Amino acid sequence: MSRTQIHTTAEQAVAGIADGATVLVGGFGMAGMPTTLIDALIDQGAGDLTIVSNNAGNGDTGLAALLAAGRVRKVICSFPRQADSYVFDRLYRAGEVDLEVVPQGNLAERIRAAGAGIGAFFCPTGVGTPLTEGKEARTIDGRDYVLEYPIRGDVALIAAHVGDRAGNLVYRKTARNFGPVMATAAEMTVVEVARVVDAGELDPECVVTPGIFVDRILDLSASQHDSEVAV
Repeated sequence: MSRTQIHTTAEQAVAGIADGATVLVGGFGMAGMPTTLIDALIDQGAGDLTIVSNNAGNGDTGLAALLAAGRVRKVICSFPRQADSYVFDRLYRAGEVDLEVVPQGNLAERIRAAGAGIGAFFCPTGVGTPLTEGKEARTIDGRDYVLEYPIRGDVALIAAHVGDRAGNLVYRKTARNFGPVMATAAEMTVVEVARVVDAGELDPECVVTPGIFVDRILDLSASQHDSEVAV
């Protein structure tokens, strides 16, 4: 029997996320960003959060809205600044949010290491730059490396294309980015999907994230239907 819970409201899907939690948020820009879950987290009220994501928000939606609501204490990301990252930029310059910049490959590998149970690993990226100051260094076969530690989450909020009732997930094109590794690296993984199908309907060869890593699924098709009925 599947342990994955299927929810039809975003409020149910994000219930219990605590103040001070480390939240892994999928997406590459807005591609694969779980905006419905993020909006629900804003309404839920959890604060003092550490957010781990590829970038620090776009425009006024998604992560930017969470930042604007004053719920984030620290951002760990690869790209804190782009043309429309004005919310983060304002908060950072005002000293209202902390930042840890992690090269993108390191970010993905540190999250993957958490999911794989790897205690730490040596990596050459960033050697000799301010990003690696204070980190343990080692020369291996004539090349310099620094020690990197896993990034684990209390919660992962990700988006997939379709999920089944056993929690298995398939993704759509570039929306498959950080979601698969983040799903493995959190104590609780919450996923928003366009629709949920019965177990056995997904082609096993197309499943990217097995249901063992998925705790909660928000069925956006059912959520939209419920909203229309309520109106």
